[in-house]
Amino acid sequence: MSAPPVTLVRACLRDGACGSPTAVVLEEAPLNLSDAERRRVPVEAGTSHAVYVRVRPGGTHEPPVVDLRFFTVEGELPACGHGTVAALAYLASRNGAPGPYRATLRTARRVFDGWSEPHGAHLAAAFDPGPVELREPTGAERALALSALGMEPGESGSDMRVAAMGRERLLVPVPHRESLAALTPDLDRLRDACDRFGLLGAYVYSPPSPSGSLAARMFAPSIGVPEDIANANSSACLAAHLAGSGTAELTIDMGDALGSPATITAKAHPGSQGPRIQLGGTAQVDREEREPRGALAANA
Repeated sequence: MSAPPVTLVRACLRDGACGSPTAVVLEEAPLNLSDAERRRVPVEAGTSHAVYVRVRPGGTHEPPVVDLRFFTVEGELPACGHGTVAALAYLASRNGAPGPYRATLRTARRVFDGWSEPHGAHLAAAFDPGPVELREPTGAERALALSALGMEPGESGSDMRVAAMGRERLLVPVPHRESLAALTPDLDRLRDACDRFGLLGAYVYSPPSPSGSLAARMFAPSIGVPEDIANANSSACLAAHLAGSGTAELTIDMGDALGSPATITAKAHPGSQGPRIQLGGTAQVDREEREPRGALAANA
């Protein structure tokens, strides 16, 4: 089969630049990729993640229904926040109608709303990432993760949490941005620890300022992403956690350690079953669809 066209979208821009490059593939008939082919696309596109999009027309007064699947080189993910931002921006860029683009999004686990609209020269996108479950880590989870991150046992204080949104991950506070920037985790040990406890990875963050600004780094070697430029779903988890202490709006800087600054916004609203989160970012769509190089193209 011929290689699929891939559009690169830089999701979660910082001041209109950089962000997290994401491969977006529109899966229309007769395109029908295998999961092995889907895993190869982010490698060939030079991105950490790829999102696969299928659009089904809505009713007369209903938005389209969009099926989303997310892959890294290691396999499929149940959710991907910056991949969702990238998909919404991509679809909005193709939409000829004026005004915001709205869609009902479907993943393997849930159905939710998303929207995107012009934001200066770029596109702003936002969505409801769904409920977040929080618990305290076990002693073993805490000890192994901190050791792999190169942190002292008491360095993160008592506020570490395990947060679940599709899959559990650790939320690890550090005292300030400088200590965050200085982290040099042992990624092999961290992968072993995450694999042992079924964790997606470790999301390490600095304290929020009075305005809700903070920095974070996400280490996820178990899914083939040693460090993520922008991890929006973990940012939503953090927003749900910090909402309990009165911080309702967050502006989260990521990607600086990788030379690709990114920013994610997360707003918490009261809900009947805990905080409801609105997750968002701005994006730049590379309108040139291109064939991935290398292995996939060799199968054409």
